[in-house]
Amino acid sequence: MEPVPAGIRLGLLGSPNSGKTTLFNALTGLRAKVGNYPGVTVERREGTAQIDGTRVEVIDLPGTYGLDAMSPDEAVVTQVLRGTAPGIAAPEGLVLTVDACSLERSLWLVAQALRLELPTCLVLTMTDELAARGGQLDLERLRAALGVPVVGVVGHRGVGLDAVRDLLRSPSSWERPVLLPPEDPAERQDWMTSVLERVVVRRPGSDRTTAAIDAVVLHPVWGSVLFATVMVFFFQLIFAWAAPAMDAIDAGVGALASASRAALGPGLLSAFVADGLIAGVGSVVIFLPQIVLVFAVLHLLEDVGYMARAAFVVDRLMGRLGLEGRAFVALLSSYACAVPGIMAARTVPSPRHRLVTILVAPLMTCSARLPVYALLIGAFVPATLAWGPLGWQGLTLLGLYVLGAVAALVAAAVLNRTVLRGESMPFILELPPYRIPPLRLWLSQVWGAASAFLRRAGTIILIASMVLWVLLSFPRMEAPAGTTESEAARLALEQSFAGRLGHAIEPAIAPLGFDWKIGVGLVASLAAREVIVATLAQVYAATEDDEVSLRDAVRADRDPRTGERVFTPATVASLLVFFVFALQCTSTLAVMRRETNSWRWPAFAFGYLLALAYGASFLTYRIVDALSS
Repeated sequence: MEPVPAGIRLGLLGSPNSGKTTLFNALTGLRAKVGNYPGVTVERREGTAQIDGTRVEVIDLPGTYGLDAMSPDEAVVTQVLRGTAPGIAAPEGLVLTVDACSLERSLWLVAQALRLELPTCLVLTMTDELAARGGQLDLERLRAALGVPVVGVVGHRGVGLDAVRDLLRSPSSWERPVLLPPEDPAERQDWMTSVLERVVVRRPGSDRTTAAIDAVVLHPVWGSVLFATVMVFFFQLIFAWAAPAMDAIDAGVGALASASRAALGPGLLSAFVADGLIAGVGSVVIFLPQIVLVFAVLHLLEDVGYMARAAFVVDRLMGRLGLEGRAFVALLSSYACAVPGIMAARTVPSPRHRLVTILVAPLMTCSARLPVYALLIGAFVPATLAWGPLGWQGLTLLGLYVLGAVAALVAAAVLNRTVLRGESMPFILELPPYRIPPLRLWLSQVWGAASAFLRRAGTIILIASMVLWVLLSFPRMEAPAGTTESEAARLALEQSFAGRLGHAIEPAIAPLGFDWKIGVGLVASLAAREVIVATLAQVYAATEDDEVSLRDAVRADRDPRTGERVFTPATVASLLVFFVFALQCTSTLAVMRRETNSWRWPAFAFGYLLALAYGASFLTYRIVDALSS
């Protein structure tokens, strides 16, 4: 075979859940996310495959069922393939992935792809599953019927990948169709039928295991009960399993801070390293075990195929509220971070419903809120059992997640019936067979989420911690004669730039039960929600005599003027509710601006969510205060 020029570009095209991204990862060595439902790949991804010294650029395009674009992510596919995407060169060849068990459903996309008249090869994925279900395809007849090379693979096991790489070395030599599939839709159906009659030796039988499980999972009643049960145990695990690792990290952070003070001696440098860097970043890093558990369970449920069923179950409710079923994918993605969730809204064809999804996505409980919730729940909710094996801490966390999700659905219903009215479109969702994900893939997905959290701690939170330390430490002042060391530290903190800012906004937040220290944290959290934890860690590091954990410090904090606890039950409940609703994330606002091409909607989202957070926190504080008095 003749060598391919270096840098040749190939497009990777396929329907959602066809094994396309698994093939992309296998060819390029990248760790692109693999989802068992549509809408995960919302932008093209590019990777490089080195084949016998030849550089082949592979473009992983969003999953699509056809080339008649109905949504922005499908528009990305057609623009790239037709060479009309600004600043993006068209691919010189096309690798088309098709699930061997669903060839009949994929032939429409195959026909449209062949009509592009690009050099094309067909990769049949999941051939092992086809054989396990008693099905058989004649690949040689399929090659003759389509007029393009055909290769069968099992992507996650590496079966057939050498044959694919062989093809990629020379796309210019691929055979081409003598006759293209018909353009007319009636005629095209006849063409699809004739292809199937020629190549299907035995149709795969129904997956009895999948059907039996789905009888329960998709049941209107039992499916909902199962979903609720899964969620309850999910949040119980977050506290029960993560506690030992969190305590170990907490102790390690404290020891590192003590060691730095001992090594550097007293002075500004020692305070900066111990209180600014280690206490600030370390106070957030201790929640890494919970982050890992959250993503480990979510990825497992997603990869085995349960999340697609959850979308089907939840779609009944979402439809009644006027929110399209496709929005479930975007809202689910927002549990990790609102940014990819908002980008995943591109799968929603209706512009109005896409905008509604974008505006309510920040209400879903993202991973940035988890450190805040874990700090307050761990400090003030007793680690005791509420009912059977269910503990109060896990149930409280579940309640916060449910509150955010319910608020998102209610907000969507209100927006759909007021400022953003529009018609719904049919929701098409392919339910994949249940699959056990390869351990290596699952671990790489969890590591990707954990490393993203650590990178965030090493960039945004580190920078914010450094800035906060300066604001909390300056201007320097001389303590009045006769004051104790603790009183001097408190006065210095209150007279710092950050302390003055906190006191300035205290009248506005006092009705919510917040003091100036919490106010400083709320302002800092506009950079990223979890920064409030780093802020409180520095505030209490500057005022505490003893080296205690942040949870112990907030529990023990008292107002020096009244002697009353700062974090009363009403204050804790109010702060938790505030974080459920408020949009405290600059990155989210920026991606909203990009997706809507206007600052109008990010400003609207920030305003309505801030008003909602303030009102809900005010009511929560008054109600809990009255009940506890």
